Amino acid sequence: MTVVHQRFRFELDPNDKSSSKLSSHTGASRFAYNFGLALVKQRLAERAKLRAWATDYGLCADQAEVFARSVEVPWNLYSLRREWNSAKSTIAPWWSENSKEAYSSGLDGLARALDNFSKARSGERAGQSGFPSFKNKSARKFYRFTTGAIKVVDGRHVQLPRIGVLRTKEPATKLRAMLDSGRARILSATISELAGRWFVSFACEVERSDREAKCPSEIIAVDLGVKRLATLSNGEIIENPRVLSRYRRRMATLQRKIARQQSGSRRRAHSKAKLARCHKRVADARRDVLHKLTTELAETYGTVVIEDLAVKNMTKSASGTVESPGTNVAQKSGLNRAILDVAPAEFRRQLTYKMAWHSGCLIVAARCYPSSKTCSSCGEVRAKLSLHERTYTCEHCGLAIDRDLNAAINLAAYGRRELNVAGSGLETVNARRGGQPRLRSQSPVKREDGTGSPDRTVTASSQGQAAK
Repeated sequence: MTVVHQRFRFELDPNDKSSSKLSSHTGASRFAYNFGLALVKQRLAERAKLRAWATDYGLCADQAEVFARSVEVPWNLYSLRREWNSAKSTIAPWWSENSKEAYSSGLDGLARALDNFSKARSGERAGQSGFPSFKNKSARKFYRFTTGAIKVVDGRHVQLPRIGVLRTKEPATKLRAMLDSGRARILSATISELAGRWFVSFACEVERSDREAKCPSEIIAVDLGVKRLATLSNGEIIENPRVLSRYRRRMATLQRKIARQQSGSRRRAHSKAKLARCHKRVADARRDVLHKLTTELAETYGTVVIEDLAVKNMTKSASGTVESPGTNVAQKSGLNRAILDVAPAEFRRQLTYKMAWHSGCLIVAARCYPSSKTCSSCGEVRAKLSLHERTYTCEHCGLAIDRDLNAAINLAAYGRRELNVAGSGLETVNARRGGQPRLRSQSPVKREDGTGSPDRTVTASSQGQAAK
């Protein structure tokens, strides 16, 4: 029995009155977010004025900074809530019409954005994170309930604070049964609007007892591609549905139409709603294909090997600069679009938690591993291999094989080597696996955390516990 955090999302079927309440709560969350951001900017401007005034009067930089910090800037959720509670009766006399959780959700989002901005500037957080900006009515609509009457009433109805009982378009029987048996506990509920539809997502603490894979001792490797979605090391090919290409012309037509229409008009809003529905169809179709593939892999094989792809580097623009413009910009743009349509990060995320559910092992090959350039027969590594060469031909042994299949076979061999190496050292098992000693490799295998059956000895790197 494993305790995990899992989300259950259901589409709602609200009437006009309930839809108005849901929209009112999203507006309240956005209002609180914008209020907090305006207050933060105002206090930062006051600090800057005091700092400049102190510097003009001859104070040193440290003294000017101490003087400027006499103005408190609400930067975390606690201070933002305190400022909101002291000002809400004046700036929002209608605040009692909505749940307090809506305002708290907006302030929590602002606090997280400010924290990410601070960590990105200090180097504690990888990547770039700019200063938060104000939200308008076209921003993504969502808010979260963490307290109050959050229930799954029956197989077709859910209850939310201040909104009441809402009907769901999808049956919630499975979650209701888990709640009744005590195998699940609701932690929060998130309401969101997407392409004109309302959804509720329950974050739950669930006790899972999934069966192990059908073939726990077998190793399968997956090579993601563009022409084909995936090529497995056993020769099986998963065709790429190319969901984006089906709606690309339709999207381009709607985008041109929106660009010609007057901003703020009803016809423009109608066209934007059509475009949002197209994007939702693409996202749903892509997610469905990935879920079916990752579920089959996790339920069938005990070990899955994939590559650690640098998607950000693979999808860099080729436009270049004004001084040195790039070449084949349109072709590279199409390649980038095709790579992102495969969604490699989503594939890895789903496979991570599903392998953990079935006590499987997910091995991620290092980025420097030349799976495509290595001959799967003799091990000879080619110096260069262009993208247009779809058949790998070995000059050493004469092997001619499909490029993607060759890479998948090499990844499977990589996984076997790592699992064998993982039995050459002595390790004391951590508390999650018990107290018996176990063999371990001197150079640990990169593996997604939470994956791996008790009889496998590979170390962990990161964990994902999201769910469909």
